[in-house]
Amino acid sequence: MKRKCLGHIIAGSLAEGLAMRLDSTSSLEDVKTGKFVSIVGQQYTFFSLITDLELQVTNPDILLFPPEEDEQMLSSVLKKRDIYAKANLRPMLMLDSARHHMPVKTIPSHFASVYEASSQEVAEIFGDEQKNKKFFNIGVPVDMDTPVCLDLELLVERSNGIFGKTGTGKTFITRLILAGLIKNEKAVNLIFDMHSEYGFQARKEGPGESFVKGLKTLFPDKVAIFSLDPDSTRRRGCTPDFEVSLSYQDIRVEDILTLQDELNLHSTAFEAASLIASKYKNNWLKVLLEQEGTLKEFAEEIGAHAESVAALYRKLKRIERFSFIRNNPTSFSIIDRMMEYLDRGINIVLEFGNHTSMLCYLLVANIITRRIHDEYVEKTERFLASQKKSDEPHKLMITIEEAHKFLNPNAAKQTIFGIIAREMRKYYVSLLVVDQRPSGIDQEVLSQIGTKIVALLNDEKDIQAILTGVSNSSGLRSILATLDTKKQALVLGHAVPMPVVIKTREYDSEFYKIMGTEIKAHDIRKTIDEIF
Repeated sequence: MKRKCLGHIIAGSLAEGLAMRLDSTSSLEDVKTGKFVSIVGQQYTFFSLITDLELQVTNPDILLFPPEEDEQMLSSVLKKRDIYAKANLRPMLMLDSARHHMPVKTIPSHFASVYEASSQEVAEIFGDEQKNKKFFNIGVPVDMDTPVCLDLELLVERSNGIFGKTGTGKTFITRLILAGLIKNEKAVNLIFDMHSEYGFQARKEGPGESFVKGLKTLFPDKVAIFSLDPDSTRRRGCTPDFEVSLSYQDIRVEDILTLQDELNLHSTAFEAASLIASKYKNNWLKVLLEQEGTLKEFAEEIGAHAESVAALYRKLKRIERFSFIRNNPTSFSIIDRMMEYLDRGINIVLEFGNHTSMLCYLLVANIITRRIHDEYVEKTERFLASQKKSDEPHKLMITIEEAHKFLNPNAAKQTIFGIIAREMRKYYVSLLVVDQRPSGIDQEVLSQIGTKIVALLNDEKDIQAILTGVSNSSGLRSILATLDTKKQALVLGHAVPMPVVIKTREYDSEFYKIMGTEIKAHDIRKTIDEIF
């Protein structure tokens, strides 16, 4: 089938992009920013995004006396020669005659033809999940019905980010990608589920079904739910695999560094905490919280300023409200059990239930992730020494929401999440950060984000943060500004060969079938027979 020509190249440069004059037979309103097109040159095919649209005239005097509504013939004559639409194109990738992908290092000549990208070309560029398990369909390009795939093997090599303002579907996209990773077993996942949206089921916005399946429902044998609030988990119709409890001895001084903003702690309070820890080791917090009425004497004993110790005591007293934190350690370590599950390739959703304060989320995520960091460093070093395949750790991806709280410029330099974002790729650990305020994330950390999936952002600072260090950012900026409020995103970075705007894949009954979780009648019969 012969493709319809959209227009021809009339100007441009390698640095600024290309200009296409839209063919007079093409409808301008059918051409949208973010559309995926191919430019056929003499030696190469250039795959490009439409980044902007303009109205042009050959003579400005035409605009002084525009044709009236009933002057159809005059309008038709003008459209053929004197008035036209210009589209700005940004070449992102070029293919030679052997269909090898390569960076754009040249441009096509004048009057090169521009076509809508074909389904075959999209599959050729982005891969096909039907042919290779490393590819996972996350949506379709603008005005097309051909899947765009992420390369999951490249995705898990680095930390990644999903960004967008509140209500744009960040959680939906995150759940979709996590389902792909679990289905294709490209990484084991630890998900800090602040609002209980990933485990059993979640509310769905818009018409249709009220709820969508969570990861535990989709993959009952591959996902375990650990709950800080088991009563909340049960009220939502799911029994947690484990009830999580921690002790004061699990909390280190470095774990409260990210709590500085939440607790409004001064730097002298951290100095006091360090002095307590140097004397009482792992019992530092338990000892501090037992000092009611004797804080002044306690401060003198450890050589700290009395007001700093008093402030530290008052702020950390809030931790006693968390029912899952015990006064004394138990012989059973929930973190050891988590490590055991991760080693077996079982994904973990850590539900917070009604413990939805940012203080709780930051504290628990820090405690658990710090321990995992230590374990993975040790595992990797053991593997490097033995070089046995059996010693190689599973790739681990840690999903955190409200990422700017963990990775702001102050916290990122001192906390475990900053270390993971910068250094842990060589230790098989990466982050999947979900956030509505990327401008709050440290720029050095943002520069380490391998793949970015960006829904609508309105704040100029957030857009600037996302595009810092990205080539051809000016064209992408205009695309970001025109995204729909839901189910559209710009995907760019390590796991895709070129930036592309997608309408996200549906997360519905058809998706559940593809994930292979539909239970057949004979499977139910088999399960009943096994039980009885």
